[in-house]
Amino acid sequence: MKKIAIVTDSNSGITQEEAKKLKDLYVIPMPFIIEGEEYYEDISLSQEEFYQMLLSDVSISTSQPAIGSVTELWENLLKDYDEIVHIPMSSALSESCNTAATFAKNYEGKVFVVDNHRISITQKRSCIDALNLAKQGKSGAEIKDILLKTKADSSIYIMVDTLKYLKRGGRVTPAAAAIGTLLKIKPVLQIQGGKLDQFAKVMNVKAARAKMIEAIKKDLRERFADLASEGKIALAVAYTNCRDKAEDFANQIKEEIPNLEIEWINPLSLSVSCHIGSGALAVACSRKID
Repeated sequence: MKKIAIVTDSNSGITQEEAKKLKDLYVIPMPFIIEGEEYYEDISLSQEEFYQMLLSDVSISTSQPAIGSVTELWENLLKDYDEIVHIPMSSALSESCNTAATFAKNYEGKVFVVDNHRISITQKRSCIDALNLAKQGKSGAEIKDILLKTKADSSIYIMVDTLKYLKRGGRVTPAAAAIGTLLKIKPVLQIQGGKLDQFAKVMNVKAARAKMIEAIKKDLRERFADLASEGKIALAVAYTNCRDKAEDFANQIKEEIPNLEIEWINPLSLSVSCHIGSGALAVACSRKID
C-alpha cells in the first residue's frame, strides 16, 4: 500500500495544530499583505490579529502561496511518502490551484492536484475524505478521481453582516451599499462550484438565518435527497469573528434538521473574511465519502 500525504492550504480552515493531530495532513499557510508587510495565516497572523487589523481599516490584500514554498514542501514530503494529493482552494477563487497543477507535472505522476471547487468547511471535508481514502489503500490517482466525481456534492450559504467589504471589493456599488446599510439589509451569498455569488437579500439577521436554513433544507430534499437518506451528508457551520452567534445558529439548525450531524463549527478562512468582513455566519452541507 502506498504511503500518501494530503496537502491543503489554510483556506480549508484546518489549523497547523489540527493538521498535526490528524497525521499525514499538511497545511500551507495563505499569505496576506497588510500595510505592505507579508503575514501568514495561523503562522504569523492569528484570527484575532486579523480582525483587529480589518476593523481598524488598514489595507489588507490576499496573495497566493509562493510556488517555491509549495514545491519545497512537496519535495520534502516525497522523501517519506510515495505520493501527494494536493487539495487547494477552488480555482474559481484563486490562481494558486492552476499554478500548483502546472508545477505538479514536473513530479513524474507523484503529485495529484485536485480542483474540486471547494473552500472553507467543504474543502476541509474533502481533506478528511482524502485521508480516509488513503487509509483504505486508495492511490493518489484514485483519491483524485473520487474527489472530482463528487465535487458537486456540497453547498454553502453565507450571511454577510456588513456591506462595507462587498462595496470595497466592487461586488456592490457605493449607492447600493449606502441604501442597504440604511435599510439594514443582510445579503445571503452562496458558494456552488467554487464561486461566491449572491443568493438573496433579507431585512435582518433573523430572516437571513431562516433563509439559509430553508436553502439547506431544499438542497437536502432535492439535490442531495438520496445521500441524505443514506446518512452520507454532514452539516457544518462557519463564522467570521462571532463564535457565540455561530453556536447559537448551530443550535437553531439542530432543532430544524435534527437527523443530520453538525460536524464542525469553524472560523471561515481569512481569504473569505477579507471580502465579507466580521459578523458573518455560514451553513454548509457536504457529502461524506465512504
